[in-house]
Amino acid sequence: MIKINLPIHIKIGLLGAFLIPLFFINISVGSSDISLHHIINYLIGNETSKGIENILSLIRIPKAIVAILSGVALSIAGLLMQALFRNPMAGPSVLGINSGASLGVAFISLASGMGVGIDTVKYMSGFGAWMTIFASSLGASFVMLVILVIAHKVKDNVALLIVGIMVGALASALVGVAQYFSHPDQLQEYLLWTFGSLGGIVYEQIFVLSIIVLLGVLVSLYLCKSMNLMLLGETYAVSMGLSIQKYRILSIVAASLLAGSVTGFCGPIGFIGIAAPHLARVFIKSSDHFKLLPISAFIGAGGMLICDVFSHISQSGVVLPINSITSLIGAPIVIIAMIKGRK
Repeated sequence: MIKINLPIHIKIGLLGAFLIPLFFINISVGSSDISLHHIINYLIGNETSKGIENILSLIRIPKAIVAILSGVALSIAGLLMQALFRNPMAGPSVLGINSGASLGVAFISLASGMGVGIDTVKYMSGFGAWMTIFASSLGASFVMLVILVIAHKVKDNVALLIVGIMVGALASALVGVAQYFSHPDQLQEYLLWTFGSLGGIVYEQIFVLSIIVLLGVLVSLYLCKSMNLMLLGETYAVSMGLSIQKYRILSIVAASLLAGSVTGFCGPIGFIGIAAPHLARVFIKSSDHFKLLPISAFIGAGGMLICDVFSHISQSGVVLPINSITSLIGAPIVIIAMIKGRK
């Protein structure tokens, strides 16, 4: 068998180009399929029916953009956490950021179970999606600040990892208590949010999400050199002038921005943050984070587009939870990739 070893820039280019057909497939699939001919006519400005135009501009295209942004954000957040803790099973949720975001949303959705009056719940719910996003971001930010304070006191990354898991468990416990005392309607609303969704996000929200993701990506690019130095051990990294404390704090902030923003806008979405860096390492067979970062981002974006397509395969027109689809598709792929990588 002939093996073709392509240069890394060719691999990055091919993965980036592969997102284009995935994007078109994604916006063509749904409760009513749209042909490629109609999509191209719409994109180049030719006259199309009002129904197709509304479906593409208001539903399909925003959802595909959100899929790409969330895939990029979660995959890079996962890469940052795996590099920080030197653990291939670390993901964006390892520090409890997702649990903090869930706690913030639970406070809005399940507020009566936390002792807040029902009139206050109705008032807060009146702000719609922005209130959910704000609550999620506030919860994630609170947990991030707690972790940053602890990071100043704890020098060992393993201890910091354990503390992050405990903080996440504490937030989950508070959510569980609120669920127990909440009204059934509020509980249903919160459970629907936990399924995750890429739809229902308007362009103003996409703009805000894009700014946050871009900021997180820029910080991650800045950290690539530090992550490469850490591969050779903390002693060597310090001898080369790396500030371990600054690296840890920036890694936590960047991962929190990326994972927290996606959780706020889309709900908790699992597995992409763990799977994409794994597949990137198998794909390029390198530990250089300057190469892994763009490869992970493209794999994460493509993976989210594919998972979103599979979430629409139900014949009844019901959209399956994206959180379940990412795990159903991602878990077997990562298992196969790890076995192949070992060989």
